[in-house]
Amino acid sequence: MSDSISVVGHAAIDFLFDVEGISGPNESNPIVDYQRFYGGGAANIVAAISILGGRSQLISAVGDDFSTSGYESYLESLGVDLSLLFRLKGEKGTAAYVFTDPFHNQSTYFYWGASAKLKELEPPEVDFVHLATSESNFNAKIAKKAKFVSFDPGQDLVTYTRENLEIVLENTDILFTNKYEIKRVCEMTESTFEDIRAQIDVVVVTYDADGSKIFTADAEHEIPIVPVNALDPTGAGDAYRAGFLVSYRRGYPLDSCGRVGATVASFAVGSVGCQTDLPTWDDMVVRYESHFGAFPSLDG
Repeated sequence: MSDSISVVGHAAIDFLFDVEGISGPNESNPIVDYQRFYGGGAANIVAAISILGGRSQLISAVGDDFSTSGYESYLESLGVDLSLLFRLKGEKGTAAYVFTDPFHNQSTYFYWGASAKLKELEPPEVDFVHLATSESNFNAKIAKKAKFVSFDPGQDLVTYTRENLEIVLENTDILFTNKYEIKRVCEMTESTFEDIRAQIDVVVVTYDADGSKIFTADAEHEIPIVPVNALDPTGAGDAYRAGFLVSYRRGYPLDSCGRVGATVASFAVGSVGCQTDLPTWDDMVVRYESHFGAFPSLDG
């Protein structure tokens, strides 16, 4: 599986609730509606990679409900390799509960479930791995084993010790962060952004509606968003990373990888749920060309 992209992190069930108000202590509010979606950063990414036509492999700790929920059969139907899953008997799976009021205020609760056991497990050796939000000790161990590492600390950055973060960064070839996380990475490691840029071959920083920037030691690429009617921004980052990594793995230049990422993200935000409307490669190319012009050829 030399061209496969292994992805470490969560496979979660997302429960999204529309409520009349966000409750304070000892308060209750009616639930207007709720929906259930497949989610979890790593699972979102492998799903998007596979739908784009790439080869993906999920490395995650899952509970008994991974199968009974239908998540396992769904990912198998996409062609995701599940051979390196840690299947933990008697454990519940990872879940997220997101409550949103009419003014778009949110309250979120995250249940780690089986994912919390990753710190006790020994990671496999893989060639090309993307470390999504996951257990920091496990990520530090697998980063030392892998031949090529892409790293996205995400909201789990706060769980890293300085030692674990530095271990991962020392082995990272591509770093993905948003504009807040890159500042935190610098603070935790007592580094400047230029230090990080000099240490890691490719640094990708996202800036919400202002798009993203791709930094190397001696170059910088600005990537605008692909404007659409956005209904749910939740899965945009995962979709961007999937698009970037598939095109990077296929040998496209960095600026094209960023544009592919932005294009895939535009599909994800157009529907509620992180995996609801992910594009095929051909669908992505059509939208890419309508926004960025002719899609680049690898034939020169």
